[in-house]
Amino acid sequence: MRRLIRMHGPCGLVPETRRSPYEALVSAVAHQQLHANAAEAILRRFRSLHPGVKFPKPEHVLDTTDELLRSAGFSNGKILAIRDIAAKTQSGLVPTRAMATRMSDDELIERLTAVRGVGRWTVEMLLIFTLGRGDVFPSDDFGVRNGFRIAMKLDELPKPKELRSHAERWQPHRTLAAWYLWRAADAGK
Repeated sequence: MRRLIRMHGPCGLVPETRRSPYEALVSAVAHQQLHANAAEAILRRFRSLHPGVKFPKPEHVLDTTDELLRSAGFSNGKILAIRDIAAKTQSGLVPTRAMATRMSDDELIERLTAVRGVGRWTVEMLLIFTLGRGDVFPSDDFGVRNGFRIAMKLDELPKPKELRSHAERWQPHRTLAAWYLWRAADAGK
């Protein structure tokens, strides 16, 4: 890790502190299995469906027809997921930012993985990039696994379980470790 820190300099991770868990989850679903540019284009079209608001509110999503959501670029599966995120935000299952800051990582993972289209990785991204949690290690993330492979000069990607075990030594700074492993993966391209 020392070599990665020297190579990539100070961590440049800046959480998006103005983003709500609802917005983060909708954005994460938009990004699933897509290049970042394509996902951002879909989100721009999605926001343009509701002019005058920074980001469509849950009630906007629930009132928008499938056809309009599809015209923004969402697949049928993603429409079902963002509708469930919206409904579960209204019901309180998806917490407000203030509520989320008082919950543990494990509580948020357990609670939010009950939402359609939201898995552990998605919640881990919310914990890191929205809530700014310092000890999150997404061992299932391809970039983290590949960065570890590159940094350790391995022939194959480590299994998530092996990587999770190795990452225990980086507690309570596993988010920083993940950030440096992402940098190693980017540099290895």
